[in-house]
Amino acid sequence: MNSACTTPEERRQFQRILFEQPLTVLLNGRYHDTLLIDISLRGALVKRPLGWPTHDEGKAILEIALSDADSIIRMEAEIAHQDRDKVGFHTRFIDMESMTHLRRLVELNVGDPQLLERELAALG
Repeated sequence: MNSACTTPEERRQFQRILFEQPLTVLLNGRYHDTLLIDISLRGALVKRPLGWPTHDEGKAILEIALSDADSIIRMEAEIAHQDRDKVGFHTRFIDMESMTHLRRLVELNVGDPQLLERELAALG
């Protein structure tokens, strides 16, 4: 297969989980409340918040409160891409507790333990 012809979805190593959930993004000292569209072990796609800086490329902190209200997935990320409606983030750091919650979320939604293990192995 010619790699020049592959789509981003074909190159993607990590399964995206559709998971609409409110979240908060901290970017440049400002909090932005928005909606998570999907998440993976390596990043997240969010609805572009109102008042979001047009050309900002920076590090952010994403906080996703899970339905049990006591659990939060918190990750340090950087903007990977953005368009008029969405902002994609690439995870740079996630603490062990947040990774445990994220792994459980992926595990419940992927339904294939072998796929989950391959994704975890790809994280290194």
